[in-house]
Amino acid sequence: MDFKIIDAHSHLWLKQDTVVDGLPIRTLTNGRSEFMGEIRQMVPPFMIDGKNSAEVFLSNMDYAQVSAAVVTQEFIDGNQNEYLWDVVQRYPDRFFVCGMCEFRQPGFLQEAKDLIAKGFKAIKIPAHRLFLPEGRVMLNSSEMMDMFHVMEDNDIILSIDMADGDTQVDEMKEVIAECPNLRIAIGHFGMVTTKNWQEQIKLARNPKVMIESGGITWLFNSEFYPFKGAVAAIREAIDLVGADKLMWGSDYPRTITAITYRMSYDFVLKTEELTHEEKAKFLGLNAEKFYGFKNLVDLPYIKNMSE
Repeated sequence: MDFKIIDAHSHLWLKQDTVVDGLPIRTLTNGRSEFMGEIRQMVPPFMIDGKNSAEVFLSNMDYAQVSAAVVTQEFIDGNQNEYLWDVVQRYPDRFFVCGMCEFRQPGFLQEAKDLIAKGFKAIKIPAHRLFLPEGRVMLNSSEMMDMFHVMEDNDIILSIDMADGDTQVDEMKEVIAECPNLRIAIGHFGMVTTKNWQEQIKLARNPKVMIESGGITWLFNSEFYPFKGAVAAIREAIDLVGADKLMWGSDYPRTITAITYRMSYDFVLKTEELTHEEKAKFLGLNAEKFYGFKNLVDLPYIKNMSE
């Protein structure tokens, strides 16, 4: 490869211990977690202590020749601000991390200001989890808009996973119109496989908006490798907004309970449906520019014992 690969959507935690929608999420053993009323294989079974650490991820990244990764957050993993800040101090050339606020209740504006003052360069909103029993938290609410203005003024990236299809697209259009210089990365490839997912992709027609594919192998899990449906969706998205607007993301580590980490991008490398230039932009060049990665490590291919 004549380009370096960057993962634009991953997760890290040392322990899951949280509650979402009134249901517990707890790290167990052998890679399993208690997850909202059932036992789920949260990470591969060889992670017997349930720790999804930066060091284990770096080993996977080195093996798969992934030079750097963006670490985002999700309510189901609990708030990881403290750990992620430590990670980025220790591995500044390998990780870009997102802070997260408690958006499910008022007061998150001050949390965001504190994260920015600490040095976080991005803030994550798991917007698909803002449909609460007591009411929906709107992306265009006054506190959200105040926060977006602060982020725009300080060049802080908004990383956001939106609800299925076009459910929150109109709200996001208002945010973009109000804060045209706010840099935005929309995750899960617009919740591809759900109705009207293309409406999220079309938001990237705005100059500061990007789309990343974290979770695309999960969404196309039923067809499995080589994920021809995912390739077709990437092709469609390129036709809608251009190859410069799309970034690869793995959604590590949950997705590697089904496939290897390398497989989460290898299907893109091997397809004949995309040009070499499109692959290079999607797998690394776009993320390198958008997130401002410097000093990317050059990783040689290590031959497997099975080869």
